[in-house]
Amino acid sequence: MNSPTEATKIPRPSPTEVTAPIETSMETAMETPTGVVPLSLTLLTPTTDAWVSTVMDDFDSFLIDHAACERKAAGMALSLCTHYPDRAELVRSMSALAVEELMHFREVIRWMAKRDLIQRPDEKDPYINALQRCIGKGKQAYLRDRLLLAAIIERRGHERFGLVANALPAGGLKQFYTRITRSEDRHHELFLRLAERYSPSDASGERFEDDTMLAARLNQLLEAEAHIVRDLPLRAKLH
Repeated sequence: MNSPTEATKIPRPSPTEVTAPIETSMETAMETPTGVVPLSLTLLTPTTDAWVSTVMDDFDSFLIDHAACERKAAGMALSLCTHYPDRAELVRSMSALAVEELMHFREVIRWMAKRDLIQRPDEKDPYINALQRCIGKGKQAYLRDRLLLAAIIERRGHERFGLVANALPAGGLKQFYTRITRSEDRHHELFLRLAERYSPSDASGERFEDDTMLAARLNQLLEAEAHIVRDLPLRAKLH
C-alpha cells in the first residue's frame, strides 16, 4: 500500500506534453474556414531595391521596428477578439494568432539582445495610419475592411520579410526571416478567409455582398495601398 505522500503525488508532465496541446490548438484554429471560395491577393506595387538597401544598411533599426510590429500585431488580434466576442471562428483564429505573434516578438527580442539592442518608444506608422483611413463606415463594412486590410498588411509583410531573408547571409538570422516569411503568407490567407466568412449580411445571416463584390472591395483597398507604398519615405523599418 502506498504511503499518503506517494498516493497523492501527481506526475509532472514533460515539456513536450505541456507544449503540444498549445501548438495543436494553434494549427487547428488557423485552418482555413470551411465552406468558402478563396479570394486571392496580389500586391499592385512591389517593394523597391532601395528599401532593401536601406534596411541592410541599418539592420539594428529594422530589428527594433520589427519587434514593435510583432507586438502590435498581437494586440490587434486580441482587439478583434474583444470587439467581436460573438464571432466564434474569429475569436478562435485571432486568439491563436495573438499567441503566434507574441512568440515572434520574443524571438526578435532575443536577436536584439545578441546585438545589445533595446526597444524604443513607439512611433506612428504612416503606412498603417493611412490604411486605417480607408476603412468603411457601418459595423459590418468596418469589420470587412479591417479583415481585408489585415490581409494586405500581412501580404506586404510576407513580401518584405522575404526580401530581407534573401539579402541576409547564410546563418540563423536568415533562417529566422525565412520562417517569418512563411508565417506572414499563412496569416494573409487566414484574414482573407475570415473576410469571406464575415462579409456583410442581413439580420437572418444571408449575405448581401457576393464574392464578386468582396473581390471588388479588395481591389479598391489594394489600389489605395499601392498609392500609400509609393509615397512612403525610405526608412529602415517594415513600413
